[in-house]
Amino acid sequence: MKIAKFGGSSLANSFQIKKVCEIILSDPDRRIIVVSAPGKRSKEDIKVTDLLIAVAKAALSGESYDSELDAVIERYREICDDLNIEDKLPEIIQTLKDAASSDTSDENRYLDTVKAMGEDCCARLVSAYLTSIGHPARYCNPKESGLFLEKDAAGKARILGESYDNLENLKYSKELCIFPGFYGYGKDGRIITFSRGGSDITGSILAGAVNADVYENWTDVDNVFAVNPSLVKNPFPITEITYDEMRELAYAGFSVLHEEALYPVYVRGIPVHIRNTNNPSAKGTRIVSERTHYDSLVTGIAGERGFLTITVTKYLMNHEVGFISSLLKILAEEGIPIEHIPSGIDSITIIARKKYFTPEKEDIIVNRFRNEARAESVKIDRDLAIVMIVGQAMEKSVGIMARAASALSAAGINLRIVNQGASEISMMFGVAEEYTDYAVRVLYKELFRY
Repeated sequence: MKIAKFGGSSLANSFQIKKVCEIILSDPDRRIIVVSAPGKRSKEDIKVTDLLIAVAKAALSGESYDSELDAVIERYREICDDLNIEDKLPEIIQTLKDAASSDTSDENRYLDTVKAMGEDCCARLVSAYLTSIGHPARYCNPKESGLFLEKDAAGKARILGESYDNLENLKYSKELCIFPGFYGYGKDGRIITFSRGGSDITGSILAGAVNADVYENWTDVDNVFAVNPSLVKNPFPITEITYDEMRELAYAGFSVLHEEALYPVYVRGIPVHIRNTNNPSAKGTRIVSERTHYDSLVTGIAGERGFLTITVTKYLMNHEVGFISSLLKILAEEGIPIEHIPSGIDSITIIARKKYFTPEKEDIIVNRFRNEARAESVKIDRDLAIVMIVGQAMEKSVGIMARAASALSAAGINLRIVNQGASEISMMFGVAEEYTDYAVRVLYKELFRY
């Protein structure tokens, strides 16, 4: 059995949806299909999810959302008309109106409810179209199917364990199951969404629940590439990559797959196959537990902005038992996730994401470090980007770090942090944010010799 997830660009209009349905029907093993909300039809277009967010913001501001909602309805009207499933439109319109007019007293709950309708309505129309051309399909509601979520302390959606047992029953369906991505339900009946791009997570959860042979993730590129194609012409294509390598690259900004999407398939050893809806004959990229071959020494290079460093200094720090744990305890109590912790004899640098570190939070943490941990100095630098070199083959190679550091130095890029991952499949460089893309290009030129 294959779980196939199709992204927004694959479902942007009726022409794309017909392509998707041809792909679904070309392989009888594709029985459970996860769909995103319709994406952009052109570079200047607006995604349906963004249109729905505009509806929610207008409603929460106490303003009329009629024009915003009409724009969403028009997108679905156009698709239904082109697919000759006009009789499905009233149901979709009512679904959208019910969500838009729901209770706004809980802003987050209301926003989740409205945002989720992009995927929900897309699943309804895709199932209707497949049925209309003679291939029985049903819209599988996440609540009825048993996809239950909860929000953790940080506000992230987390799946409840019982969901896997509930969702396993989908594999016994005689009809094609068209499942909306991006959201599930709380036990109290509220809609809970994943973060943007969360349909990837839905597909992975379903693949894990039914113990699929493969999880196909259909998008608009032939492969995962060794570097962002917007930075380098004709980048090196990756045909095979491990879960661990993909996780490292996703952390550093690779946007092909949602960074939380790998866990449900990773723990079950289910391979992920990235494929192109617009070129289904392309081999694509397989994400696997263990590599069968290596196309290059380095698998990929990526850079991500939005980090800061907290450098704490205390003389004879290495002799003081519990000093580092006291710092980490303060950060935990203030709700600051930690990314990396390089250290020296009398100093330690803590790397965190800027989005968690407001000016108010900075004052609190600096004062607590000085007063409670007795730190001699606390310095914060908000201008940091992380550039990662990832490759499992590097474990058995010598000189990659030297080549990378020399290339960056020759390019005039100052290295603020250098760190090699514990698994030795990744190397991390901290650079000024303004040099992020330049550093990636420099490293790619050095390590891939283009």
